Amino acid sequence: MESKKSTYLKDVLICSLGAYGGPEAHYGVFTDQLVLKKKYLTEEELIELIALTGILPGPSSTQTIVAIGYKLGGPVLALLTMLVWSVPVLVFMTVLSFISQIFSALHVSNDILKFIGPMAVAFVLTAAFNIGKKVMKDAVTILLFLFGLITTYFIHEPWIYPLVLLSGGVVSIFVSKEKNIWNHVKLDPPWRYLISFFVFAVGSLAMSLIWKNQIIILFEHFYRYGYLVIGGGQVVVPFMYSELVEISRSMTNQEFLTGYGLVQGLPGPMFSFAAYAGGMSARGNGVLHQILGALAGGIGIFLPGILLIFFVYPVWEKLKQIKGIRLSLKGITSVAGGLIAASGLLLLQKNGLTFTALFYTLFVCILILTRKIPAPLIVILTLICGLLF
Repeated sequence: MESKKSTYLKDVLICSLGAYGGPEAHYGVFTDQLVLKKKYLTEEELIELIALTGILPGPSSTQTIVAIGYKLGGPVLALLTMLVWSVPVLVFMTVLSFISQIFSALHVSNDILKFIGPMAVAFVLTAAFNIGKKVMKDAVTILLFLFGLITTYFIHEPWIYPLVLLSGGVVSIFVSKEKNIWNHVKLDPPWRYLISFFVFAVGSLAMSLIWKNQIIILFEHFYRYGYLVIGGGQVVVPFMYSELVEISRSMTNQEFLTGYGLVQGLPGPMFSFAAYAGGMSARGNGVLHQILGALAGGIGIFLPGILLIFFVYPVWEKLKQIKGIRLSLKGITSVAGGLIAASGLLLLQKNGLTFTALFYTLFVCILILTRKIPAPLIVILTLICGLLF
């Protein structure tokens, strides 16, 4: 049994090192490695897990592979799956939070990163385009997409994002006109995980208000991002950008775009961007303090989604029978697409509407949409352009 678990964890590491490009690309890797090659589960079971994690807040592809670990070996194997899947890229993004200091020590100009910002904008805009194609299926979903776009483009307060997402779910349920959507099902969930979820949420908020400690405040911020986001790494961008760049000014626009651009070229979960953002937000008080900031960001953003999947997965078969949960997802994903589009437009504007920046953003958009060039190659090309120009 132990050998089977270790073999499975090796396969998880293969997935971690080979999964580029966000949840949709990650699912392709899971299908190839875990379904077709090793047959840990069927394709139908994987699709059901993807549907489940699509409903839950948090990093969807991470929750999916953690749920597979839970299916095969319970909570312990699920936790090990989480560590093997996420730690490699979290470590790398923590190191990247020191990029300014590293460049300074090596006497390398930051100009090498000059095209990373326009490239990052292109990734966000193409993500909005691809998600928009999927979610805008009728008049209601088109209006919800536009509602999310317009509202969050003009209002940048942190509270607006969960409000518009919940509004999308409510509208979707209301217009469906289906009856008995909250049908009763008997559940026997492991309540300790849900209790832990709320303890961390309330406790971190209370501690951040009482002690004003930067690391605790960062943990509270990223934990909140983790439980307010439905739809993966792209959706978390407007949350982070609004609070870290525009409100607290923990990072500059260019620093934010640099980190988001670089994470596109790395394998593993895109939520690992939180380690970079946490480290950048905590710099200036020593190396240890910056590493603690990266840990607060990385652990904080992943923890709520993991606690929720630990709570929900054991009762998934019964939960699927609740129509209201399935119906709300249609509206939530439509609004989420609008949020991503708004963040893309804002980032485009903040990055500077110069001819060079706009040209490179358009160039990368064309590469992504027409040539299907892998993200790591685009990042390498962007760094080369920075060197040349």
